[in-house]
Amino acid sequence: MSSEMFNLTGRIALVTGTSRGLGQQFGRARARAGADLVLTSRTRESLSEFEQEIEGMGRRALSLELDVRDGDSIKRMAEAAEAFGPIDILINNAGCNVRKPALDVTWDDWNLILDTNLRGSFFVAQAIARSMVERKYGRIVNIGSVTSVNGYAGLAPYTASRGGIKQLTMSLADDWGPHGVTVNCLAPGWFRTEQNKVMYQDAEWVSYLSDRIPLKRPGQVGDLDAAVVFLASEESRYITGQTLLVDGGISTGAVRALPKK
Repeated sequence: MSSEMFNLTGRIALVTGTSRGLGQQFGRARARAGADLVLTSRTRESLSEFEQEIEGMGRRALSLELDVRDGDSIKRMAEAAEAFGPIDILINNAGCNVRKPALDVTWDDWNLILDTNLRGSFFVAQAIARSMVERKYGRIVNIGSVTSVNGYAGLAPYTASRGGIKQLTMSLADDWGPHGVTVNCLAPGWFRTEQNKVMYQDAEWVSYLSDRIPLKRPGQVGDLDAAVVFLASEESRYITGQTLLVDGGISTGAVRALPKK
């Protein structure tokens, strides 16, 4: 295998939602592969430390303010990003969640999650894809979830949004494929993030979760790096409209083993 495979040198990658968590990990993986980065968050100040980290790796970095629920904010971000350089790669990562039983979900809860995770992802992709289509090249990776294919109690709006991401990915792949733009969905399984860290403080729950995962552990830092770089690289040029699950196998439907008698 050539050492040049999965090399993103000379590419510019835009990653939304990079103030913390998986968004920063996606950014690091791309920077290590050679890409310069455009970082976004609702508050630009929250990106300063991470921007310095990326520049310390020898990459160029630009931090921009972005609220994916605001169409004008998306437009301003896209214009500023293109001024930095032509965007070759988009990682649509910004998202949120509200955990509640379905009977307790409010109208505002639903709108917050769907507007952020689904509507926001579409309009960010649309804004960035305009120049990709003109240049006949682009890699778009929408971040989904194992909930793109599985449902879980207490996550009704979230699973609806992530299922929508999977379907949106296929539609955009068909739309923009003739113009040299691939669109795929990276669907992580159970990884500890700021959104769900409280759950991981419950050792019994972690044990239960691990029993349901064929590889017997939740996701760890680095488990997504190869997949997210691959989908952004030239080596994925004939892959589009697909959902890549990186979930330790939990989407196979594995269940907790019965105790031995």
